[in-house]
Amino acid sequence: MSFSRQALLGIGMIIGGSVMLYAMVQQIGDTNKSQPASAMIDQPSAQPTSVQPLTTDIETEKRILAQKQKERAARVAEQEKRAQQFLTEQEAAEAQALAKARAESQQYMASSMPSVEDNAKDNAKDDTTDSTNKEATTKILATPTSPVNSASVTNASANNKQKAEQEAKRQAAAKKQAEAQVAAEKLLPKSPSDYQVKRGDGLIKLARQYNMPVEVLAQANNISPSTSLQLGQNITIPSRKQVQRLEREAANGKQAREASRQQEEALAKKSADAKREAQQKLSEARKEVKETDAKGSFGVQVALANDQSKADELAKKFQSAGYRVKTSPTSRGVRVIVGPERGKVAALALKDKINSDPKVNTTSAWVLYWR
Repeated sequence: MSFSRQALLGIGMIIGGSVMLYAMVQQIGDTNKSQPASAMIDQPSAQPTSVQPLTTDIETEKRILAQKQKERAARVAEQEKRAQQFLTEQEAAEAQALAKARAESQQYMASSMPSVEDNAKDNAKDDTTDSTNKEATTKILATPTSPVNSASVTNASANNKQKAEQEAKRQAAAKKQAEAQVAAEKLLPKSPSDYQVKRGDGLIKLARQYNMPVEVLAQANNISPSTSLQLGQNITIPSRKQVQRLEREAANGKQAREASRQQEEALAKKSADAKREAQQKLSEARKEVKETDAKGSFGVQVALANDQSKADELAKKFQSAGYRVKTSPTSRGVRVIVGPERGKVAALALKDKINSDPKVNTTSAWVLYWR
């Protein structure tokens, strides 16, 4: 049975191959038959094409070119003629405008002559009026003034006189002061000299007498400017050079004191700012402790005294500054503790506040566990 199937399959394949071979041979034959016709179509025509000869009429071209040149020359001549005509018209217009301007100028000059004469007449009238007004003013001034006018004039003259007297007094005082200064400089000895205090003398009076600052005179005698002098007391009157030196030293000392004062103010301000900031941190730490319910009590040890009396003295200083203070005796001494504070964060903030407080003047505070 299997053999018959294979035989049938082989026969079918042979038949199919024969059919395909026949079809291919048939197609090749058809192609060979149609090739001569296409070759005949593609062959070009062997008949020659005739070329038309190019003929040129030179005479006609010359005639056309000459005609164009004549037309161009005519156009150029026409343009030149128009330009010349335009220039002529422009010159005529300018001459006409110039003549018109001259005529108007002459007419204006002729019309303005009467007004000049009128102005001269008016000026003469004004001069006459001014002379009349001057005469009237002279008559008015010659007449007696009223009581009110005379009183105002009197007051004005009195005020001017008073101002003049005040100015004269001021100048006299300035002159007197300058003379006194010169005389005082002459009174200053060339070298330090002794002076015996008389009745009514004082440092201020003697300083004015010798024209020197009272501080200089006091410094020369190693006393205070407010010291009262005793009758018969001997003091030193410094020389001119010594006064100058002492004045320089006084000025330098004043500058140094001013600089020191400014520095102290700056330090005080800085300390106050630090204290304010520490107080704010302490308040925030205490608030945080309340919110978090921190446990444990801490204190800030500010000193370790040798005995109880010294500890009590330090405790009073911190209490006067507004702190809660306790003392705790130990084997090494008596502790001075500020607090207690609940929570270590609050205790640290309290320590920063104490270290920045100028009233207690300490920087060695530290936190310890209370209980």
